[in-house]
Amino acid sequence: MIHIFLFLLTIISTLFVGGFWYSLSIMVILLAHELGHFFMGLRYGVRVSPPFFIPFPFPPFGTLGAVIRMKSFMGHRRALFDIGVAGPLMGLLFAIPAIVIGLKMSQIVGPEAVRLQGSSLGVPILFKMIQNVVLGNIPDDMDVLLHPIGYAGWVGLFVTSLNLLPAGQLDGGHIVYSLLGRRSSLVYMVTIGILAILCIAYNPQWTPLAILLVFFGFRHPPTLDDHYPLGWKRRWIGIGMVVIFFLSFTPAPFPDYLP
Repeated sequence: MIHIFLFLLTIISTLFVGGFWYSLSIMVILLAHELGHFFMGLRYGVRVSPPFFIPFPFPPFGTLGAVIRMKSFMGHRRALFDIGVAGPLMGLLFAIPAIVIGLKMSQIVGPEAVRLQGSSLGVPILFKMIQNVVLGNIPDDMDVLLHPIGYAGWVGLFVTSLNLLPAGQLDGGHIVYSLLGRRSSLVYMVTIGILAILCIAYNPQWTPLAILLVFFGFRHPPTLDDHYPLGWKRRWIGIGMVVIFFLSFTPAPFPDYLP
């Protein structure tokens, strides 16, 4: 019942922040992400909880996302990899069409009109690539006033990039541990170090996340069989997920709030 209650509360909080189309789109994206983890966990016999959605009735998202709990140890590296990668892939499967549909329904306006509607958004490389295909070249003195569905797609990319950070218990942390084993702790430390430099030198908005990752620690719990072969197919998928992280990440998601 608590899962259903939190799900309904999150629908209400996203409706409050972004309206019907935003709420519908972002809930589908988040649900797809978490169900990717959930059903892949069931496939490998891992005891996983249904998603816990986190309502947050304030801008900019109306939610703090969703999480699942894994209640048993991971059998081997291949299971950890597949469970970790399933969430971001399923989320992208719905986020990218949301961006395409949302851009088609968006308006090309002057920058001032965008500021009147709300703050401007940082544009990840993947979003920019899709925008160029859907809308073509936009004049320098014009901007895109995103439809709520397009904004939900942008949020989906933002959530994907956060989850793919190669640190701790994030999806990216699971993927990197699957690829590198205990050597992944070095990647975690480098990631948190770069995030700390980003906070100090450019964007303090990342400070809460950096502190949270330090709290989670630099070591990933081992699987029951860390020597289980991962295979080249999954290694290439893992490299692809690293590429997706860089294409989805933006150092300044909300540039209007930079000091």
